[in-house]
Amino acid sequence: MKNNLLDTKDYIVFLIYFVIVAAYGLYIYNKKKSASGGSKDYFLAEGSLTWWAIGASLIASNISAEQMIGMSGSGFKLGLAISAYEWMAAATLIIVAVFFMPVYLKNKIFTMPQFLSQRYNSQVAMIMAVFWLMLYIVVNLMSILYLGALAISGISGLSITFCILALAIFAIFITLGGMKVIGYTDVIQVFFLVLGGLVATYIALNLISDGKGILKGFSMLKEGASEHFHLIFKKDNPNYIDLPGLSVLIGGMWIANLSYWGCNQYITQRALGASLPTARAGLLFAAFLKMLMPVIVVLPGIAVYYIIKNNVGVINSGDLLTSSGVQDPNKAYPALLTLLPAGLKGLSFAALTAAIVASLAGKANSIATIFTLDIYKKAFEPQASETRLVNVGKIAVVVSMLLAVLLSFIVGDALMGEGKQGFQYIQEYTGFVSPGIFAMFIFGFFWKKTTSNAALFATIGGFLISVFLKFTPTMFDLSPLYEFGWAVKNSAGVFEIPFMDRMLIVFACCAIGMYIISMYENKKGVTPNSLEIDTKMFKTTTGFAVGAVLIIGLLVALYTAFY
Repeated sequence: MKNNLLDTKDYIVFLIYFVIVAAYGLYIYNKKKSASGGSKDYFLAEGSLTWWAIGASLIASNISAEQMIGMSGSGFKLGLAISAYEWMAAATLIIVAVFFMPVYLKNKIFTMPQFLSQRYNSQVAMIMAVFWLMLYIVVNLMSILYLGALAISGISGLSITFCILALAIFAIFITLGGMKVIGYTDVIQVFFLVLGGLVATYIALNLISDGKGILKGFSMLKEGASEHFHLIFKKDNPNYIDLPGLSVLIGGMWIANLSYWGCNQYITQRALGASLPTARAGLLFAAFLKMLMPVIVVLPGIAVYYIIKNNVGVINSGDLLTSSGVQDPNKAYPALLTLLPAGLKGLSFAALTAAIVASLAGKANSIATIFTLDIYKKAFEPQASETRLVNVGKIAVVVSMLLAVLLSFIVGDALMGEGKQGFQYIQEYTGFVSPGIFAMFIFGFFWKKTTSNAALFATIGGFLISVFLKFTPTMFDLSPLYEFGWAVKNSAGVFEIPFMDRMLIVFACCAIGMYIISMYENKKGVTPNSLEIDTKMFKTTTGFAVGAVLIIGLLVALYTAFY
């Protein structure tokens, strides 16, 4: 592999990027600073984000180290099938825009715990607020920080400790400006992200074709790595446990996506301060960008697989090994970026940093929003002034980032190093709470009889069932389930239930439990709280409908072509 240290030109390009983002962020902060400096204005940028800023911010905050590094690594190991997360997310965003967003905006919902408090009670809301804070810091913020630092360290040659600290400081700088600064600077971040990702893909395909063009390179890639171009795995595929066949189309993938995009403060926060038409347009724009993401994050991983498999020579298998000799898929994307010429390497380096910082800033802002509005204001200082709430939010940003830094130092390598797929780590451990959260929200939206105790069962019971199913292979012999396709053999030869199927099982348990509990309490005279919902809320404009049909048509074409 070429020297992984950046050239002087690369540092100049990166410095220009930093100056542009910092200057633009400061400009936005001063131009759009509210005279009142209210908490909703700070946390939600209430009413000030345009549709394109909402869509760009959604993608910039979502596409971070877990995609650029983790998903490219999964592309290297699993192939095109990992694109299901991106392409199914495009369909999910349409569902969220049509059915979820009207409910939130009609009922003036600004945080997810606020929804739970309004629909169920304060106990459910407080439990879930704590759940979300733990999940966001321990799983999301820490993993983004660690994987991002790992990638930047691999490209620049800087120590991973320095990279962790530098990313945290940069993210704090952006986050303290509030959601307006995050939302509008994310437009620049997305530009660099898409441009840098496309450059990396272009270089990879051009290398494969030996300079004969990207179309020739893609054709050679499909032919030389044909085993990596299946969107749906069959049961005999060694990677079936990660993406279990049709579950990506009709099973657990929907639960993961709907929970993430529709019931997640980190994501929905971008649209909660906007009007319904603006929010929907932003979500549709994000869905179109999602369709492009596999070109940027998955194809590079497959290209590295092809280069190593066919001994092209520019990247060797040893370049992906850890110090202990384990092949690390997370090193695939950084290995590819080191092949870029001076200047372009700096551009891709800036794009990667942009993705990481945008995601860190968005996550930290959501943590601050939930802690300030749903925990501090309700449990500690109900009469706190708007200025006080904003200051508490800023302190929460710094504290959460410090905790993520400490966790990265302590457990980052153990959880995501030594050849582990960082993206799959995030998905699996988020999946411990996703089924219960989704059940609680979907029942709360569309079934008026759902009670607070039923929601508590989904919250706590769903998590406990997930933990139980995770560890059943150590307690029971699951080989009989293999014959029915409900269990697969992992790399250690142990039969277990794929985590995507576990999510579907847990969701079904939560749904059944919620129904039984709610019906029992209804008969005893319990009257649940309700939301303001009418069918007119779900009507869309012709333009939105046309865009949605285009996206669904593209999805059908892709799955037909690569089934």
